[in-house]
Amino acid sequence: MTIGQIECFAGISGDMLLGALIDAGVPAELLQNAAAALGIGAELRIRAANRSEIQATKVDVLEHGVVAENGEHEHGHHEHEHHHGDVEHLHGHEHSHERSYVEEHGHAHGRNWPEIRALISEADLPAPAKKIALRAFELLAEAEAKVHGIAPEEVHFHEVGAVDTITDIVCASVGLAWLGVEKWRCSPVNVGSGFVNCAHGHMPVPAPATAELLKGVPVYAAGPQMELTTPTGAAMLRALGCQFDPLDAEGPLVASAIGYGAGGRDPEGFANVLRLSIGTLAKTGIQKRSFSGDRVVVLECALDDATPQVLAHAMELALEHGALDAMAAPVTMKKGRLGTLLTVLAKPENEEELEKLLFRETTTLGIRRREEERVILEREFVTVDTQYGKVRMKIASAAGEFLNAMPEYEDCRRAAREHAVALRAVMEAAVAAYAELQATKAKA
Repeated sequence: MTIGQIECFAGISGDMLLGALIDAGVPAELLQNAAAALGIGAELRIRAANRSEIQATKVDVLEHGVVAENGEHEHGHHEHEHHHGDVEHLHGHEHSHERSYVEEHGHAHGRNWPEIRALISEADLPAPAKKIALRAFELLAEAEAKVHGIAPEEVHFHEVGAVDTITDIVCASVGLAWLGVEKWRCSPVNVGSGFVNCAHGHMPVPAPATAELLKGVPVYAAGPQMELTTPTGAAMLRALGCQFDPLDAEGPLVASAIGYGAGGRDPEGFANVLRLSIGTLAKTGIQKRSFSGDRVVVLECALDDATPQVLAHAMELALEHGALDAMAAPVTMKKGRLGTLLTVLAKPENEEELEKLLFRETTTLGIRRREEERVILEREFVTVDTQYGKVRMKIASAAGEFLNAMPEYEDCRRAAREHAVALRAVMEAAVAAYAELQATKAKA
């Protein structure tokens, strides 16, 4: 399985993602062609950049040869405008030294979400890329709409901001689709700190739309006071369906490609880059995927005043009420008192019922609980015919590989009593019958 890993230790924006994709090996020509396919006069300017001694790739969107800024390319407190009906959304900004196309040519009409949806749908782009891009813009429009209390269809993006954002999202989507990644995972997201100026007034970072998009995502603030994660960057993470568990939750990544995308600024002592890694999971030792696994609850209590009969009864009841296992072990308690450590293994959904049972059936005043991971073999039952009747065999396997077979105790005990023979004789007969059954299948 191909894994894509995004590390947002300096946040994420549209241009940073584009830079990281190119730096990781996505052909620049592919993304230039995607920009041209939109027919909005956009192209990409790609150059090397250094951020705190990290060599990275910087990408700017040009509209008719000049920078089309929505603020994301400076990756800080910058301008991007969205018109929502009669409401204009302005984030705090620092102007670029290059004049925009709107400043040069003096027009600034907006594109709304339905117009952008039609533009992307009709463009000559790969279907997987269109899917990602449309989902990202849908999320972006929904977030802006919720913040401003309007319908997503009413969200308008300022002309310059729309060109920049459309190109960022579409070109990034083409690059992401080209990589053929089957699962994306992401680190917690650094949103930055400080304030931005927007239609709501002087607002703390993250900006309202960014905060809306990052609901349910682990975020934090570190580094210089600036806006590190932009709405476009947040929308792309959501559109990819990134998994935000610890990066090594499924195992370490063996990277085949690593790319760094540069943000617009180069703060002292802060690597303002996005890191993108592509690879596969490491094959170390026994692979977890070869075995089934689950989480279980362990309940324990130590008793020094319970008779063996009471303990046996409590263990029997625990098993009848859903316990996976029950064990008793001798222990030496305080002041040299001899006691018994009673341990019950349970599924999380049975925890409360079993706790009540232990309090009711024993004299314990407290129960220790903890959750643990359990690795288990796959199990199935096969019934065999013996001279003592039918006996079930419990078959254990992993990833389709047979490991062992054991006769079911209760079946053997019942047969031994019915035929007045030793329990061992029934168990041996069951094992022999299973071996004969397997030999017959092999010949067939």
